[in-house]
Amino acid sequence: MLVLSRAQVEQLLDRDALIEAVAAAMAALSAGRAASPARVAVVVPERGGVLAAMPGRLPDPGALTTKLVTVFPQNAGTALPTHQAVIVAFDPDTGQPVALLDGEAITAARTAAGSALSARLLAREDASVLAVLGTGVQARAHVDAVRRVRPIRRVRIAGRDRGRAEALAAELATEPAATAIEVTVADSYPAALGGADIVCATTHAAEPVIRREWIGPGTHITSVGFNPAGAEIDDATFLDALLCVEARDVALAPFPTGCPALNRLCAQGRLPAAAVHAELGELVSGARAGRSSAEQITLYRSVGVAVQDTAAAALVLAAARRAGTGTTIAL
Repeated sequence: MLVLSRAQVEQLLDRDALIEAVAAAMAALSAGRAASPARVAVVVPERGGVLAAMPGRLPDPGALTTKLVTVFPQNAGTALPTHQAVIVAFDPDTGQPVALLDGEAITAARTAAGSALSARLLAREDASVLAVLGTGVQARAHVDAVRRVRPIRRVRIAGRDRGRAEALAAELATEPAATAIEVTVADSYPAALGGADIVCATTHAAEPVIRREWIGPGTHITSVGFNPAGAEIDDATFLDALLCVEARDVALAPFPTGCPALNRLCAQGRLPAAAVHAELGELVSGARAGRSSAEQITLYRSVGVAVQDTAAAALVLAAARRAGTGTTIAL
């Protein structure tokens, strides 16, 4: 079995190729050519955490994986990340386990790649102002991913902890790829959102960090945060936006798979399931259209699907084999 560390995964993972791989995976999922069953999880109530299993299969490029991931929000502000994961890859012909990969780097990168794909499909082509809500791993990954698909010139960061926001801004400003980007820290969420073309919500917020009155015409919103006790986007935004998801059945499934806010709005009869305009894969294939006007607000609500991990792991493993990287062990 080949073992790849987090540092090796980060070095091997081509972020531009990942966006294309996620696009292909989403198209395959929507067309029924890929498998990504609902995640299963056990809850650790005294810590507010979950341990989830996410198997996925992509016939092309012939990849079969499962991810084990923990989400422990109380780790925020400590030396431990809120999301921790490992991915096991199997030979799709024999079922033999062939690789063990760090899953934290892959989770961050593929989630941001999905958001970037949604921006490429739904955001205005001239979108140049990016607001990022949150200061963790996903916030950083989203800046890197979105700048690859739109001509981002200004980034505004907002979070509960201004010190963490300032540290992230300083880190981003020193990256070679960000030399042409102005990175600032906003005093509040509304201040970050004012005039933003693209908004990436990456929080564990139980109360909305995005409200409809803070959003201008033509904004594209991505939301990847998870908190079963609440939602980082208010109901008015859900109801007013062109809504897209990874997969309808996944987004509308009960905990621990789907989006609690969507489930609540559907249960209340305020948002019929038919109001989900498109899956990412349908936008990729052209089966569904994107925005209908420059003023339309678009929203990509992500809950995470395993085929994105599968696509990312396949990329990493192919690169590792070409480079002869990793440690081989016998189980």
